[in-house]
Amino acid sequence: MPLNRRQFLLLGGAFGGVGLSVVAQRWAAGQSALTEARSSIDLNEYSSPASQNPVAAPSPSAVPEITDPLNPPRGDVRIVVISDLNSQYGSTDYEVEVDNAIARIPSWQPDLVLCGGDMVAGQQPSLTRSEIEAMWAAFDQHVSAPLRTAKIPYGFTLGNHDASSAQAINGGLLFGAERDLANDYWNQPQHDPGLNFVDRAKFPFYYTFQQKDIFFLIWDASSAQIPADQLAWAEQSLSSPAAKAAKLRIVVGHLPLYGITVGRADPGEYLENAEGLRSLLERHQVHTYVSGHDHAYYPGHKGQLELLHCGILGSGVRPLLNGDLPPRKTLTIVDIDSASAHTRYTTFDASTMERVNQQELPKLIASPGGKVLRRDLAWEDLTPAEQAVDYVPRG
Repeated sequence: MPLNRRQFLLLGGAFGGVGLSVVAQRWAAGQSALTEARSSIDLNEYSSPASQNPVAAPSPSAVPEITDPLNPPRGDVRIVVISDLNSQYGSTDYEVEVDNAIARIPSWQPDLVLCGGDMVAGQQPSLTRSEIEAMWAAFDQHVSAPLRTAKIPYGFTLGNHDASSAQAINGGLLFGAERDLANDYWNQPQHDPGLNFVDRAKFPFYYTFQQKDIFFLIWDASSAQIPADQLAWAEQSLSSPAAKAAKLRIVVGHLPLYGITVGRADPGEYLENAEGLRSLLERHQVHTYVSGHDHAYYPGHKGQLELLHCGILGSGVRPLLNGDLPPRKTLTIVDIDSASAHTRYTTFDASTMERVNQQELPKLIASPGGKVLRRDLAWEDLTPAEQAVDYVPRG
């Protein structure tokens, strides 16, 4: 399909540093993929089956036609999900995928950008105050300021490299200075993320906000343990009239409930008492728990709770525990149908902007804390051999 002038300009702006001939080739490749997408249903676009979610998935006749491989059909609410933006310790540089993603996001016209944490490259005791401040200034230049200019609200959770809550042996905070400076950055009026806060008393560490009838709870999962007082706050927040009246409830934290990648399956790399936390979220009918930290994309569920492992835009991609797919950087568009409370994912390889085919991902991730199923599958969809797969440490 020939490029019209508007499409040509959009693509040129989206891929700034990429030559226009390369962009044209990607567009042509996208049109080939589009032809295939029209001849078969891409299960990457649909939520979990009815057996795992109270609302049934849409029928093939309800599938909206794809008109642009780089801009899927829009839901009532659109969220762009990114995570793990940082490079090596102390770095004030960002990888090209971060800059390209931030440049591309306004063309998708999201109602919200949601980040799974690790926006800067801290968690290093030797970093000075001026070095930490320089990292946040670089984050502002590369990420926060462009989104503010585009008037796109930015919801986020703090990661272990932003403001780790890890405790020292004496009971103090190992990275108290980093937490203080993260707090200073986010509470400066010029850095207002543009959210409709419900409770910001402990912002930016844990807080709630609402966007278009979706209730978001952000908790401090920057280390493996969420304190009892914060869990009590979460229980109270999810019981609030605002949460109960919302069309959908989403919880966001940096560490996942279940480690899914090589190098992230050891204690301390995922949340303690995952089953207890999942029970809390399911009790309050939370739809999805969004997390970062594992540096790989996996759309899963366990029980009634959907689990969106965000993937990564920065450095340090990791392979999944199951399967042999090469690791890659990703970002995800989440489109929500408010009436049915369905979420539809469109995930891109951030380096090539090719769509990630959900069907190529492992059907199951066997983690130390339990088995996470791909979001489009129920337990009975697996063969006995697939069900029997257990966690095996990988070096």
